[in-house]
Parts: sequence; structure tokens; C-alpha cells
Amino acid sequence: MTLEKTIHARSRTREVLIRLSAYLTIFVALVVTLFPVYWIASNSFKFDIDIFAVPPEWLPRNPTLKHYDEAFIQRPFLRYALNSFLVAVGTTVVSVTFGTMAGYALARFSYPWQWRKQISFWILSTRMMPPIVSIIPLYLFFNYFHMLNTKSALIVAYTAFNLPFATWMMKSYFQDLPVELEEAAIVDGDTRWGAFLHVALPLARPGLAATAIFCLIISWNEFLLSLIITLTEQSQTLPIGIAGRVTQYNTYWGEISAAGFMACVPIVIFAFIVQKHLVRGLSLGAVKG
Repeated sequence: MTLEKTIHARSRTREVLIRLSAYLTIFVALVVTLFPVYWIASNSFKFDIDIFAVPPEWLPRNPTLKHYDEAFIQRPFLRYALNSFLVAVGTTVVSVTFGTMAGYALARFSYPWQWRKQISFWILSTRMMPPIVSIIPLYLFFNYFHMLNTKSALIVAYTAFNLPFATWMMKSYFQDLPVELEEAAIVDGDTRWGAFLHVALPLARPGLAATAIFCLIISWNEFLLSLIITLTEQSQTLPIGIAGRVTQYNTYWGEISAAGFMACVPIVIFAFIVQKHLVRGLSLGAVKG
């Protein structure tokens, strides 16, 4: 009996140590992930001299909204944010719409001569191409059609790089859905399009949420294409506006911190709104049986 108690006690101790190690790992990961966000938020409320204080000020001793006034009142950061919002939402809507239909077609329809694999690989191969190699062709294309310095040009360019990702994401989700449900709807008199809208699409909402948030984050943070395609304040996005505060004479860390912190807010809000569907979408198909 004593031996059994000893074994049980050791087993409990091992479980406690494993659990504590897991909690410690999660805590360290959270600190590493969230500390840059906290530091940006903290610097946005400090005076310039306090940002470079030694030792550093972990909490603002004299909080100020000076940098928010400079960024969003004296400078057109609200215009940059609105441009980013319109471009990111437009790109997400277009990418998810066409990516969902393309993914459904690849998951459900049959193609001769193994065209399904060839088409799927061709779509994936376009995502492998670094955006930098397409800068000159895209610039010449938009210049020819007089689309430079327009939000529509950014939506077209961003969609070109997000659409393959959205297609592959939605293809994998539709493949995990039982086709018998759509066949039953068709037998009951529904059309293929109706079965897609009324059966497959509602079941794929977790995948739609996961795909949408990734497309939104990619479009919201994109820098290179916006830097080349847009040259005016009326068309530039938030990443370009923030980078513009690094000049040859000075780096305005307070404004950068204020604008950078506010740039995180819309994505965090959207993630909280769709978090239930996002978790299901990311874990869909991870465990089968």
C-alpha cells in the first residue's frame, strides 16, 4: 500500500510539474508576443524625452496625448487609416468571394486528365512568387490604365496575391464537408448553385472567418505594393504614412508609436468578433476519426 501511495504521489508530482511547465511556457510566449505592443502603447503616451530615458520608463509618469494630436489631428493619419480600411475590406470581400467559389469548384467538380491537380498547383505557384518581382509589371500596367494613386489599383494588386491563398484555404474546408449533404439537397429539388448557397456555404462559415481575417491582416499590413503604386497622401495607406515619419532629419517615435498602436485596434476588434468561427476554422480537419 505504501508503494502504491508513493507511485501515486510521484505521478501527481509529475503532472503538476508538467502543468507548471506548460503554464510557464505560455506565460513566456505571451510576454514575448505582447511586450512590443505594450511598449508601443506606452511610448505613445510619453513625451519625446521620456521615450529615450535611461533607465527606461515602463509606465508613463506624465501621460500625454500630444502624439495622438500630432498624428491624427495635425497630420492626415485618419485619411491613411480610412484608405487602409477601404482597401483591406475591399480586398478581403473580393478575395473571399472569388476564392470561395474557386475553392468549391476545385473541391467538388471533376476535371479530365488530372487538371484538378494541375490547376491547384498553378494557383499555389502564383502565391510562391515574391511580390517584389511583379513590381515593375504592375506599375506599368496601372500606369497604362491610369490607375496609379487609386485605391482600386491597390485592391486589384492585393487581390492578385490574396486570391490563391483564399482559394486553397476554402478548397481544404469544402473537402472536409460531406458531399452527401449537397447531394441530398439536389435530390430534394435544389440546384447545384442552391446546394452551394444553402448547404455548403453555411457549413463553411468557420473557414470563411479564418480566410477573411488572414486576408484582412495581409491587406492591412501590406507595405511594398502600396509604396510603389501610391505616391499621394490621398491614396496612401497607413503603413506608408507611418513609415513617412522616418525622415532624413529626425525619427518621430511618438507619432509612430501612436499610429502603430491605433493600427492594431481594428484587427484586434475584428478578431474578437469572429474568434468563435476563427478557432473552429483553424482546427477544422486537424483531428479526424
